[in-house]
Amino acid sequence: MKKLFTILAFICVSIVGAQEFDVQKMDGLFEAVEENNKGMGSFAVHKNGKPVYTKSIGYADVSKDIKADARTKYRIGSISKTITAAMILQMVEEGKLSLDTKLSEFYPTLPNAEKISIEDMLRHQSGLFNFTNEDAYLDYMEEPKSKEELLAIFKAHKPSFQPGEKNEYSNTNYVLLSFILQDVENDSYAGVLKKRIIEPLGLKDTYYGGKINSDNAEAFSYQKKKDWKPATETDMSIPMGAGAIVSTPSDLNSFYTALFEGKVLQQETFEQMKTFKNGYGMGLFNFPFNDKTLYGHTGGIDGFNSMSSYYPEEDLAVSYISNGTDFSPNEIVIGAMSIYWGLDFTLPSFEPSMEVPEEKLQEYTGTYGNETFPLKLEIFVEDGTLMGQGTGQPSFPLEAYDENKFQFTRAGLKLEFEPEADKMILMQGGGTYELTREE
Repeated sequence: MKKLFTILAFICVSIVGAQEFDVQKMDGLFEAVEENNKGMGSFAVHKNGKPVYTKSIGYADVSKDIKADARTKYRIGSISKTITAAMILQMVEEGKLSLDTKLSEFYPTLPNAEKISIEDMLRHQSGLFNFTNEDAYLDYMEEPKSKEELLAIFKAHKPSFQPGEKNEYSNTNYVLLSFILQDVENDSYAGVLKKRIIEPLGLKDTYYGGKINSDNAEAFSYQKKKDWKPATETDMSIPMGAGAIVSTPSDLNSFYTALFEGKVLQQETFEQMKTFKNGYGMGLFNFPFNDKTLYGHTGGIDGFNSMSSYYPEEDLAVSYISNGTDFSPNEIVIGAMSIYWGLDFTLPSFEPSMEVPEEKLQEYTGTYGNETFPLKLEIFVEDGTLMGQGTGQPSFPLEAYDENKFQFTRAGLKLEFEPEADKMILMQGGGTYELTREE
């Protein structure tokens, strides 16, 4: 069964000794995405540390008509966590920390600090509430936050569970690990990153992010409505080592190759890093694809989506970073890897979406929910596009595919409206839910 991550998109380079694959078909996949305005971003495959395929589609800056290319730099979101984990583990090797070091040694007033270890945070088993899930997050995410302000936010939330009880993804863990890196090294996160990762590995296009500047070959991110519209721009003081690094697919491939080749950590430490408990390594996940298992991480921040993975058996690294999606990134990555490995894959065909007059769209607007559904779903019209937004979540565009039927393909979500009955049928992930419009 083909399965993979959440991601996408690709100037083609051939290297002697690389596995032969259908380059024309690979090009065709990404040309279809670009020509149908379904995605923007950059993709790279490295084998034995060398590039075998790279491609960029779409724009780094739509307003300035700047096309993306192989040197375009993107926010990588949570792939930053693998890099943060590697730096923490370097400090463990140096005796500056241990996996058993407690959070209370640094931030004793945080919930359960005396029980939470460095390893708990690395493995997302601390029980600390994921602060990006709080309702207020969307209100402040684009404004600077100091360390003290973030710590106050973390302290205000009760634990989701007791440390070690289970694993549950929380960005709070990796922001705190970033603070600990700074405290131990007496340096900024950017400085630690440069000293421990960027300079030793010779990464030319990787750094701690700031305000996006397309004149510096940095990409903005976008949300697809009728056209590409600018997405939010998180202030990078907030995600820290949980999601604030900027990079390229080629630099990410170089990092993961170095990590797996023992150039970042000692072998014993690396084996601990990629030992999984309840599906969680230390800053690493594994991804099944047919009979293969790849290792890496995914990321999402604002309108950016990213994926980096490594297949040790073939010394193969694959990374994709998108700054705009209107088609399931997962399906595109599955397609690209299927083509690379010579598996059956039919190039996608895109049917034009139905045009629905704005006055008709207004018939669907309102707040929908029921007693058992976990959130309210607000439906509204913006810039002539029907939009949806769950409680405490970013908004997303809906595309008409039949009468009274809309979809958000990136998330595999379909909505069927019954406006006269004030009802909506929501379908996602094999589940079907009937929601009622509130008066």
